[in-house]
Amino acid sequence: MTLKIESNELIDRLPPHLKQFIKPQNYNEYTPINQAVWRYVMRKNLSYLSKVAHSSYAEGLNKTGISIDRIPSMYGMNRILKEIGWAAVAVDGFIPPNAFMEFQAYKVLVIASDIRQLENIEYTPAPDIIHEGAGHAPIIASPDYAEYLRRFGEVGSKAILSSHDHEMYEAVRLLSILKEAPGTPAHKIEEAEREVEILQAKKVAPSEMSLIRNLHWWTVEYGLVGEMDDPKIYGAGLLSSIGESQWCLTDNVKKLPYTIKAAYQDFDITKPQPQLFVTPDFAYLCEVLEEFANTMALRTGGHKGLAKLIESKSLGTIELTTGLQISGIFTRMIKNEDNEVVFFQTEGPTALAYREKELIGHGTITHPDGFSSPIGKLKGINLAIEDMGPRDLQAYNFYDGKRIAFEYESGITVEGLNITGMRNLGGKLILIQFTDCTVKYKDEFLFKPEWGTFDLAVGKEIVSAFAGPADYRSFNLLHHVSKTVTVKPEKDPREIGLEILYANIREIREENTVNLAALTKIFETIRIEDPNDWLLPLEIFELLQQEDCDLKTEVWEHLEDIKTRRPKIAHLVDDGISIATSTTTLSL
Repeated sequence: MTLKIESNELIDRLPPHLKQFIKPQNYNEYTPINQAVWRYVMRKNLSYLSKVAHSSYAEGLNKTGISIDRIPSMYGMNRILKEIGWAAVAVDGFIPPNAFMEFQAYKVLVIASDIRQLENIEYTPAPDIIHEGAGHAPIIASPDYAEYLRRFGEVGSKAILSSHDHEMYEAVRLLSILKEAPGTPAHKIEEAEREVEILQAKKVAPSEMSLIRNLHWWTVEYGLVGEMDDPKIYGAGLLSSIGESQWCLTDNVKKLPYTIKAAYQDFDITKPQPQLFVTPDFAYLCEVLEEFANTMALRTGGHKGLAKLIESKSLGTIELTTGLQISGIFTRMIKNEDNEVVFFQTEGPTALAYREKELIGHGTITHPDGFSSPIGKLKGINLAIEDMGPRDLQAYNFYDGKRIAFEYESGITVEGLNITGMRNLGGKLILIQFTDCTVKYKDEFLFKPEWGTFDLAVGKEIVSAFAGPADYRSFNLLHHVSKTVTVKPEKDPREIGLEILYANIREIREENTVNLAALTKIFETIRIEDPNDWLLPLEIFELLQQEDCDLKTEVWEHLEDIKTRRPKIAHLVDDGISIATSTTTLSL
């Protein structure tokens, strides 16, 4: 059976290479236990976070269609998110960082539709619908924050990854999947943790993606906002972690003013954070983001930017001063004594573009085996080719149908028959085509006549370098989904029986009538067949709050016994009892 993916205008405009990550939510797969986990976390969060979260949190729950009692459906969320100009899609766990950022640039929230197990109710390293839906979605009700998120995606999607980043992504994805898969052998989790630790311990120069990922972590995921001595929570990782949302505001966690220095503060996804950063307001987040963007190859270009692309061994783009954009896998550059790039080369399919639109006749079909060209100023000529007017070009023999020979200041020589040229919207030449062409540097042939037509890229220097293609339509990007998929375990009879009991409790609550006989029977069953389960007895205790009966005392005593036998979850039971007995009605 093919499940339908609910769409809308914002989702429809996504490019195919992003749509490949979207999967149906399949709401029917959520079990009654999943629903109970969601309800517990949301009730606890609203009870606590209403006091310590940014003011837009509670308001945002309303605006984004998120309720306390039921896991949200993508359809419902999208219907309401549309009103604030956003959308949401379901994905399978972690997706590549560039893709994650690009979704944000299109104002689409990426939501891992799986939900954490009851055993990991306080925190999970795996992305889940509690983290994404109840953490990220509500805060975008704040216009300043929503614009920061969009702008971050726009800038972050251009950040260049290293080969180490790719390894780290796959290792963290695997670990998160194993930790959330019921029945995973302990040694498998330990092996995955070791792999993450080994990669984290490697001494490698931080890539742009690793640095901007740090900024994302310390703001979008784990950010605090407001006064240093009384900050409020806005980071999704904190909003969705019922344990760390309390821990983070204690003196055990160091509070630092948020600056660009946060880009150089690494984090460990498997542990509570020892320090957090406080921004005075959401507008300031954009200031720091722009400050960081000014350091990226996206804006600095040059030999350092090209070197990052070469090291990444991934598809990237450089832009020249004329606006000509070359997209491919870069493998080589030649520099002069001033460290200026005077020649570049790609291998494999390459495409040329201008203003993010592929030049007609210069896609990967034309350049299947790579592209190379010298750039820079010409020797003995004050004008660069791009600055020459029609008369200058004719005077120096840059004319269609004319044979020409010229030399760059770098010593690279070009000699061939000028066929034609292409200009940008400003009238400057961006590409000159030659036949019977020879390009040499010292004693090396960079291009020979028998290799075919030579396209000379016109530009004095590289002004920008970034990850991905200039025009996404130039390349087939539909094959970069991780081979590691989330695990859907088979249920044993005990689990099926437990789900039925949880479903019965939900039905009783929704009928808004207390059936003591039914509750007694459910309680006796859970006490005998699954004495360690604490959440179902807690839900029974909640339903009995207005009743004066022996069953309420029995359930309370059973919960106290669980606390004694399972001290690690005692605080969860206490919090549940506190919420159940509170006179405050939790509602949205």
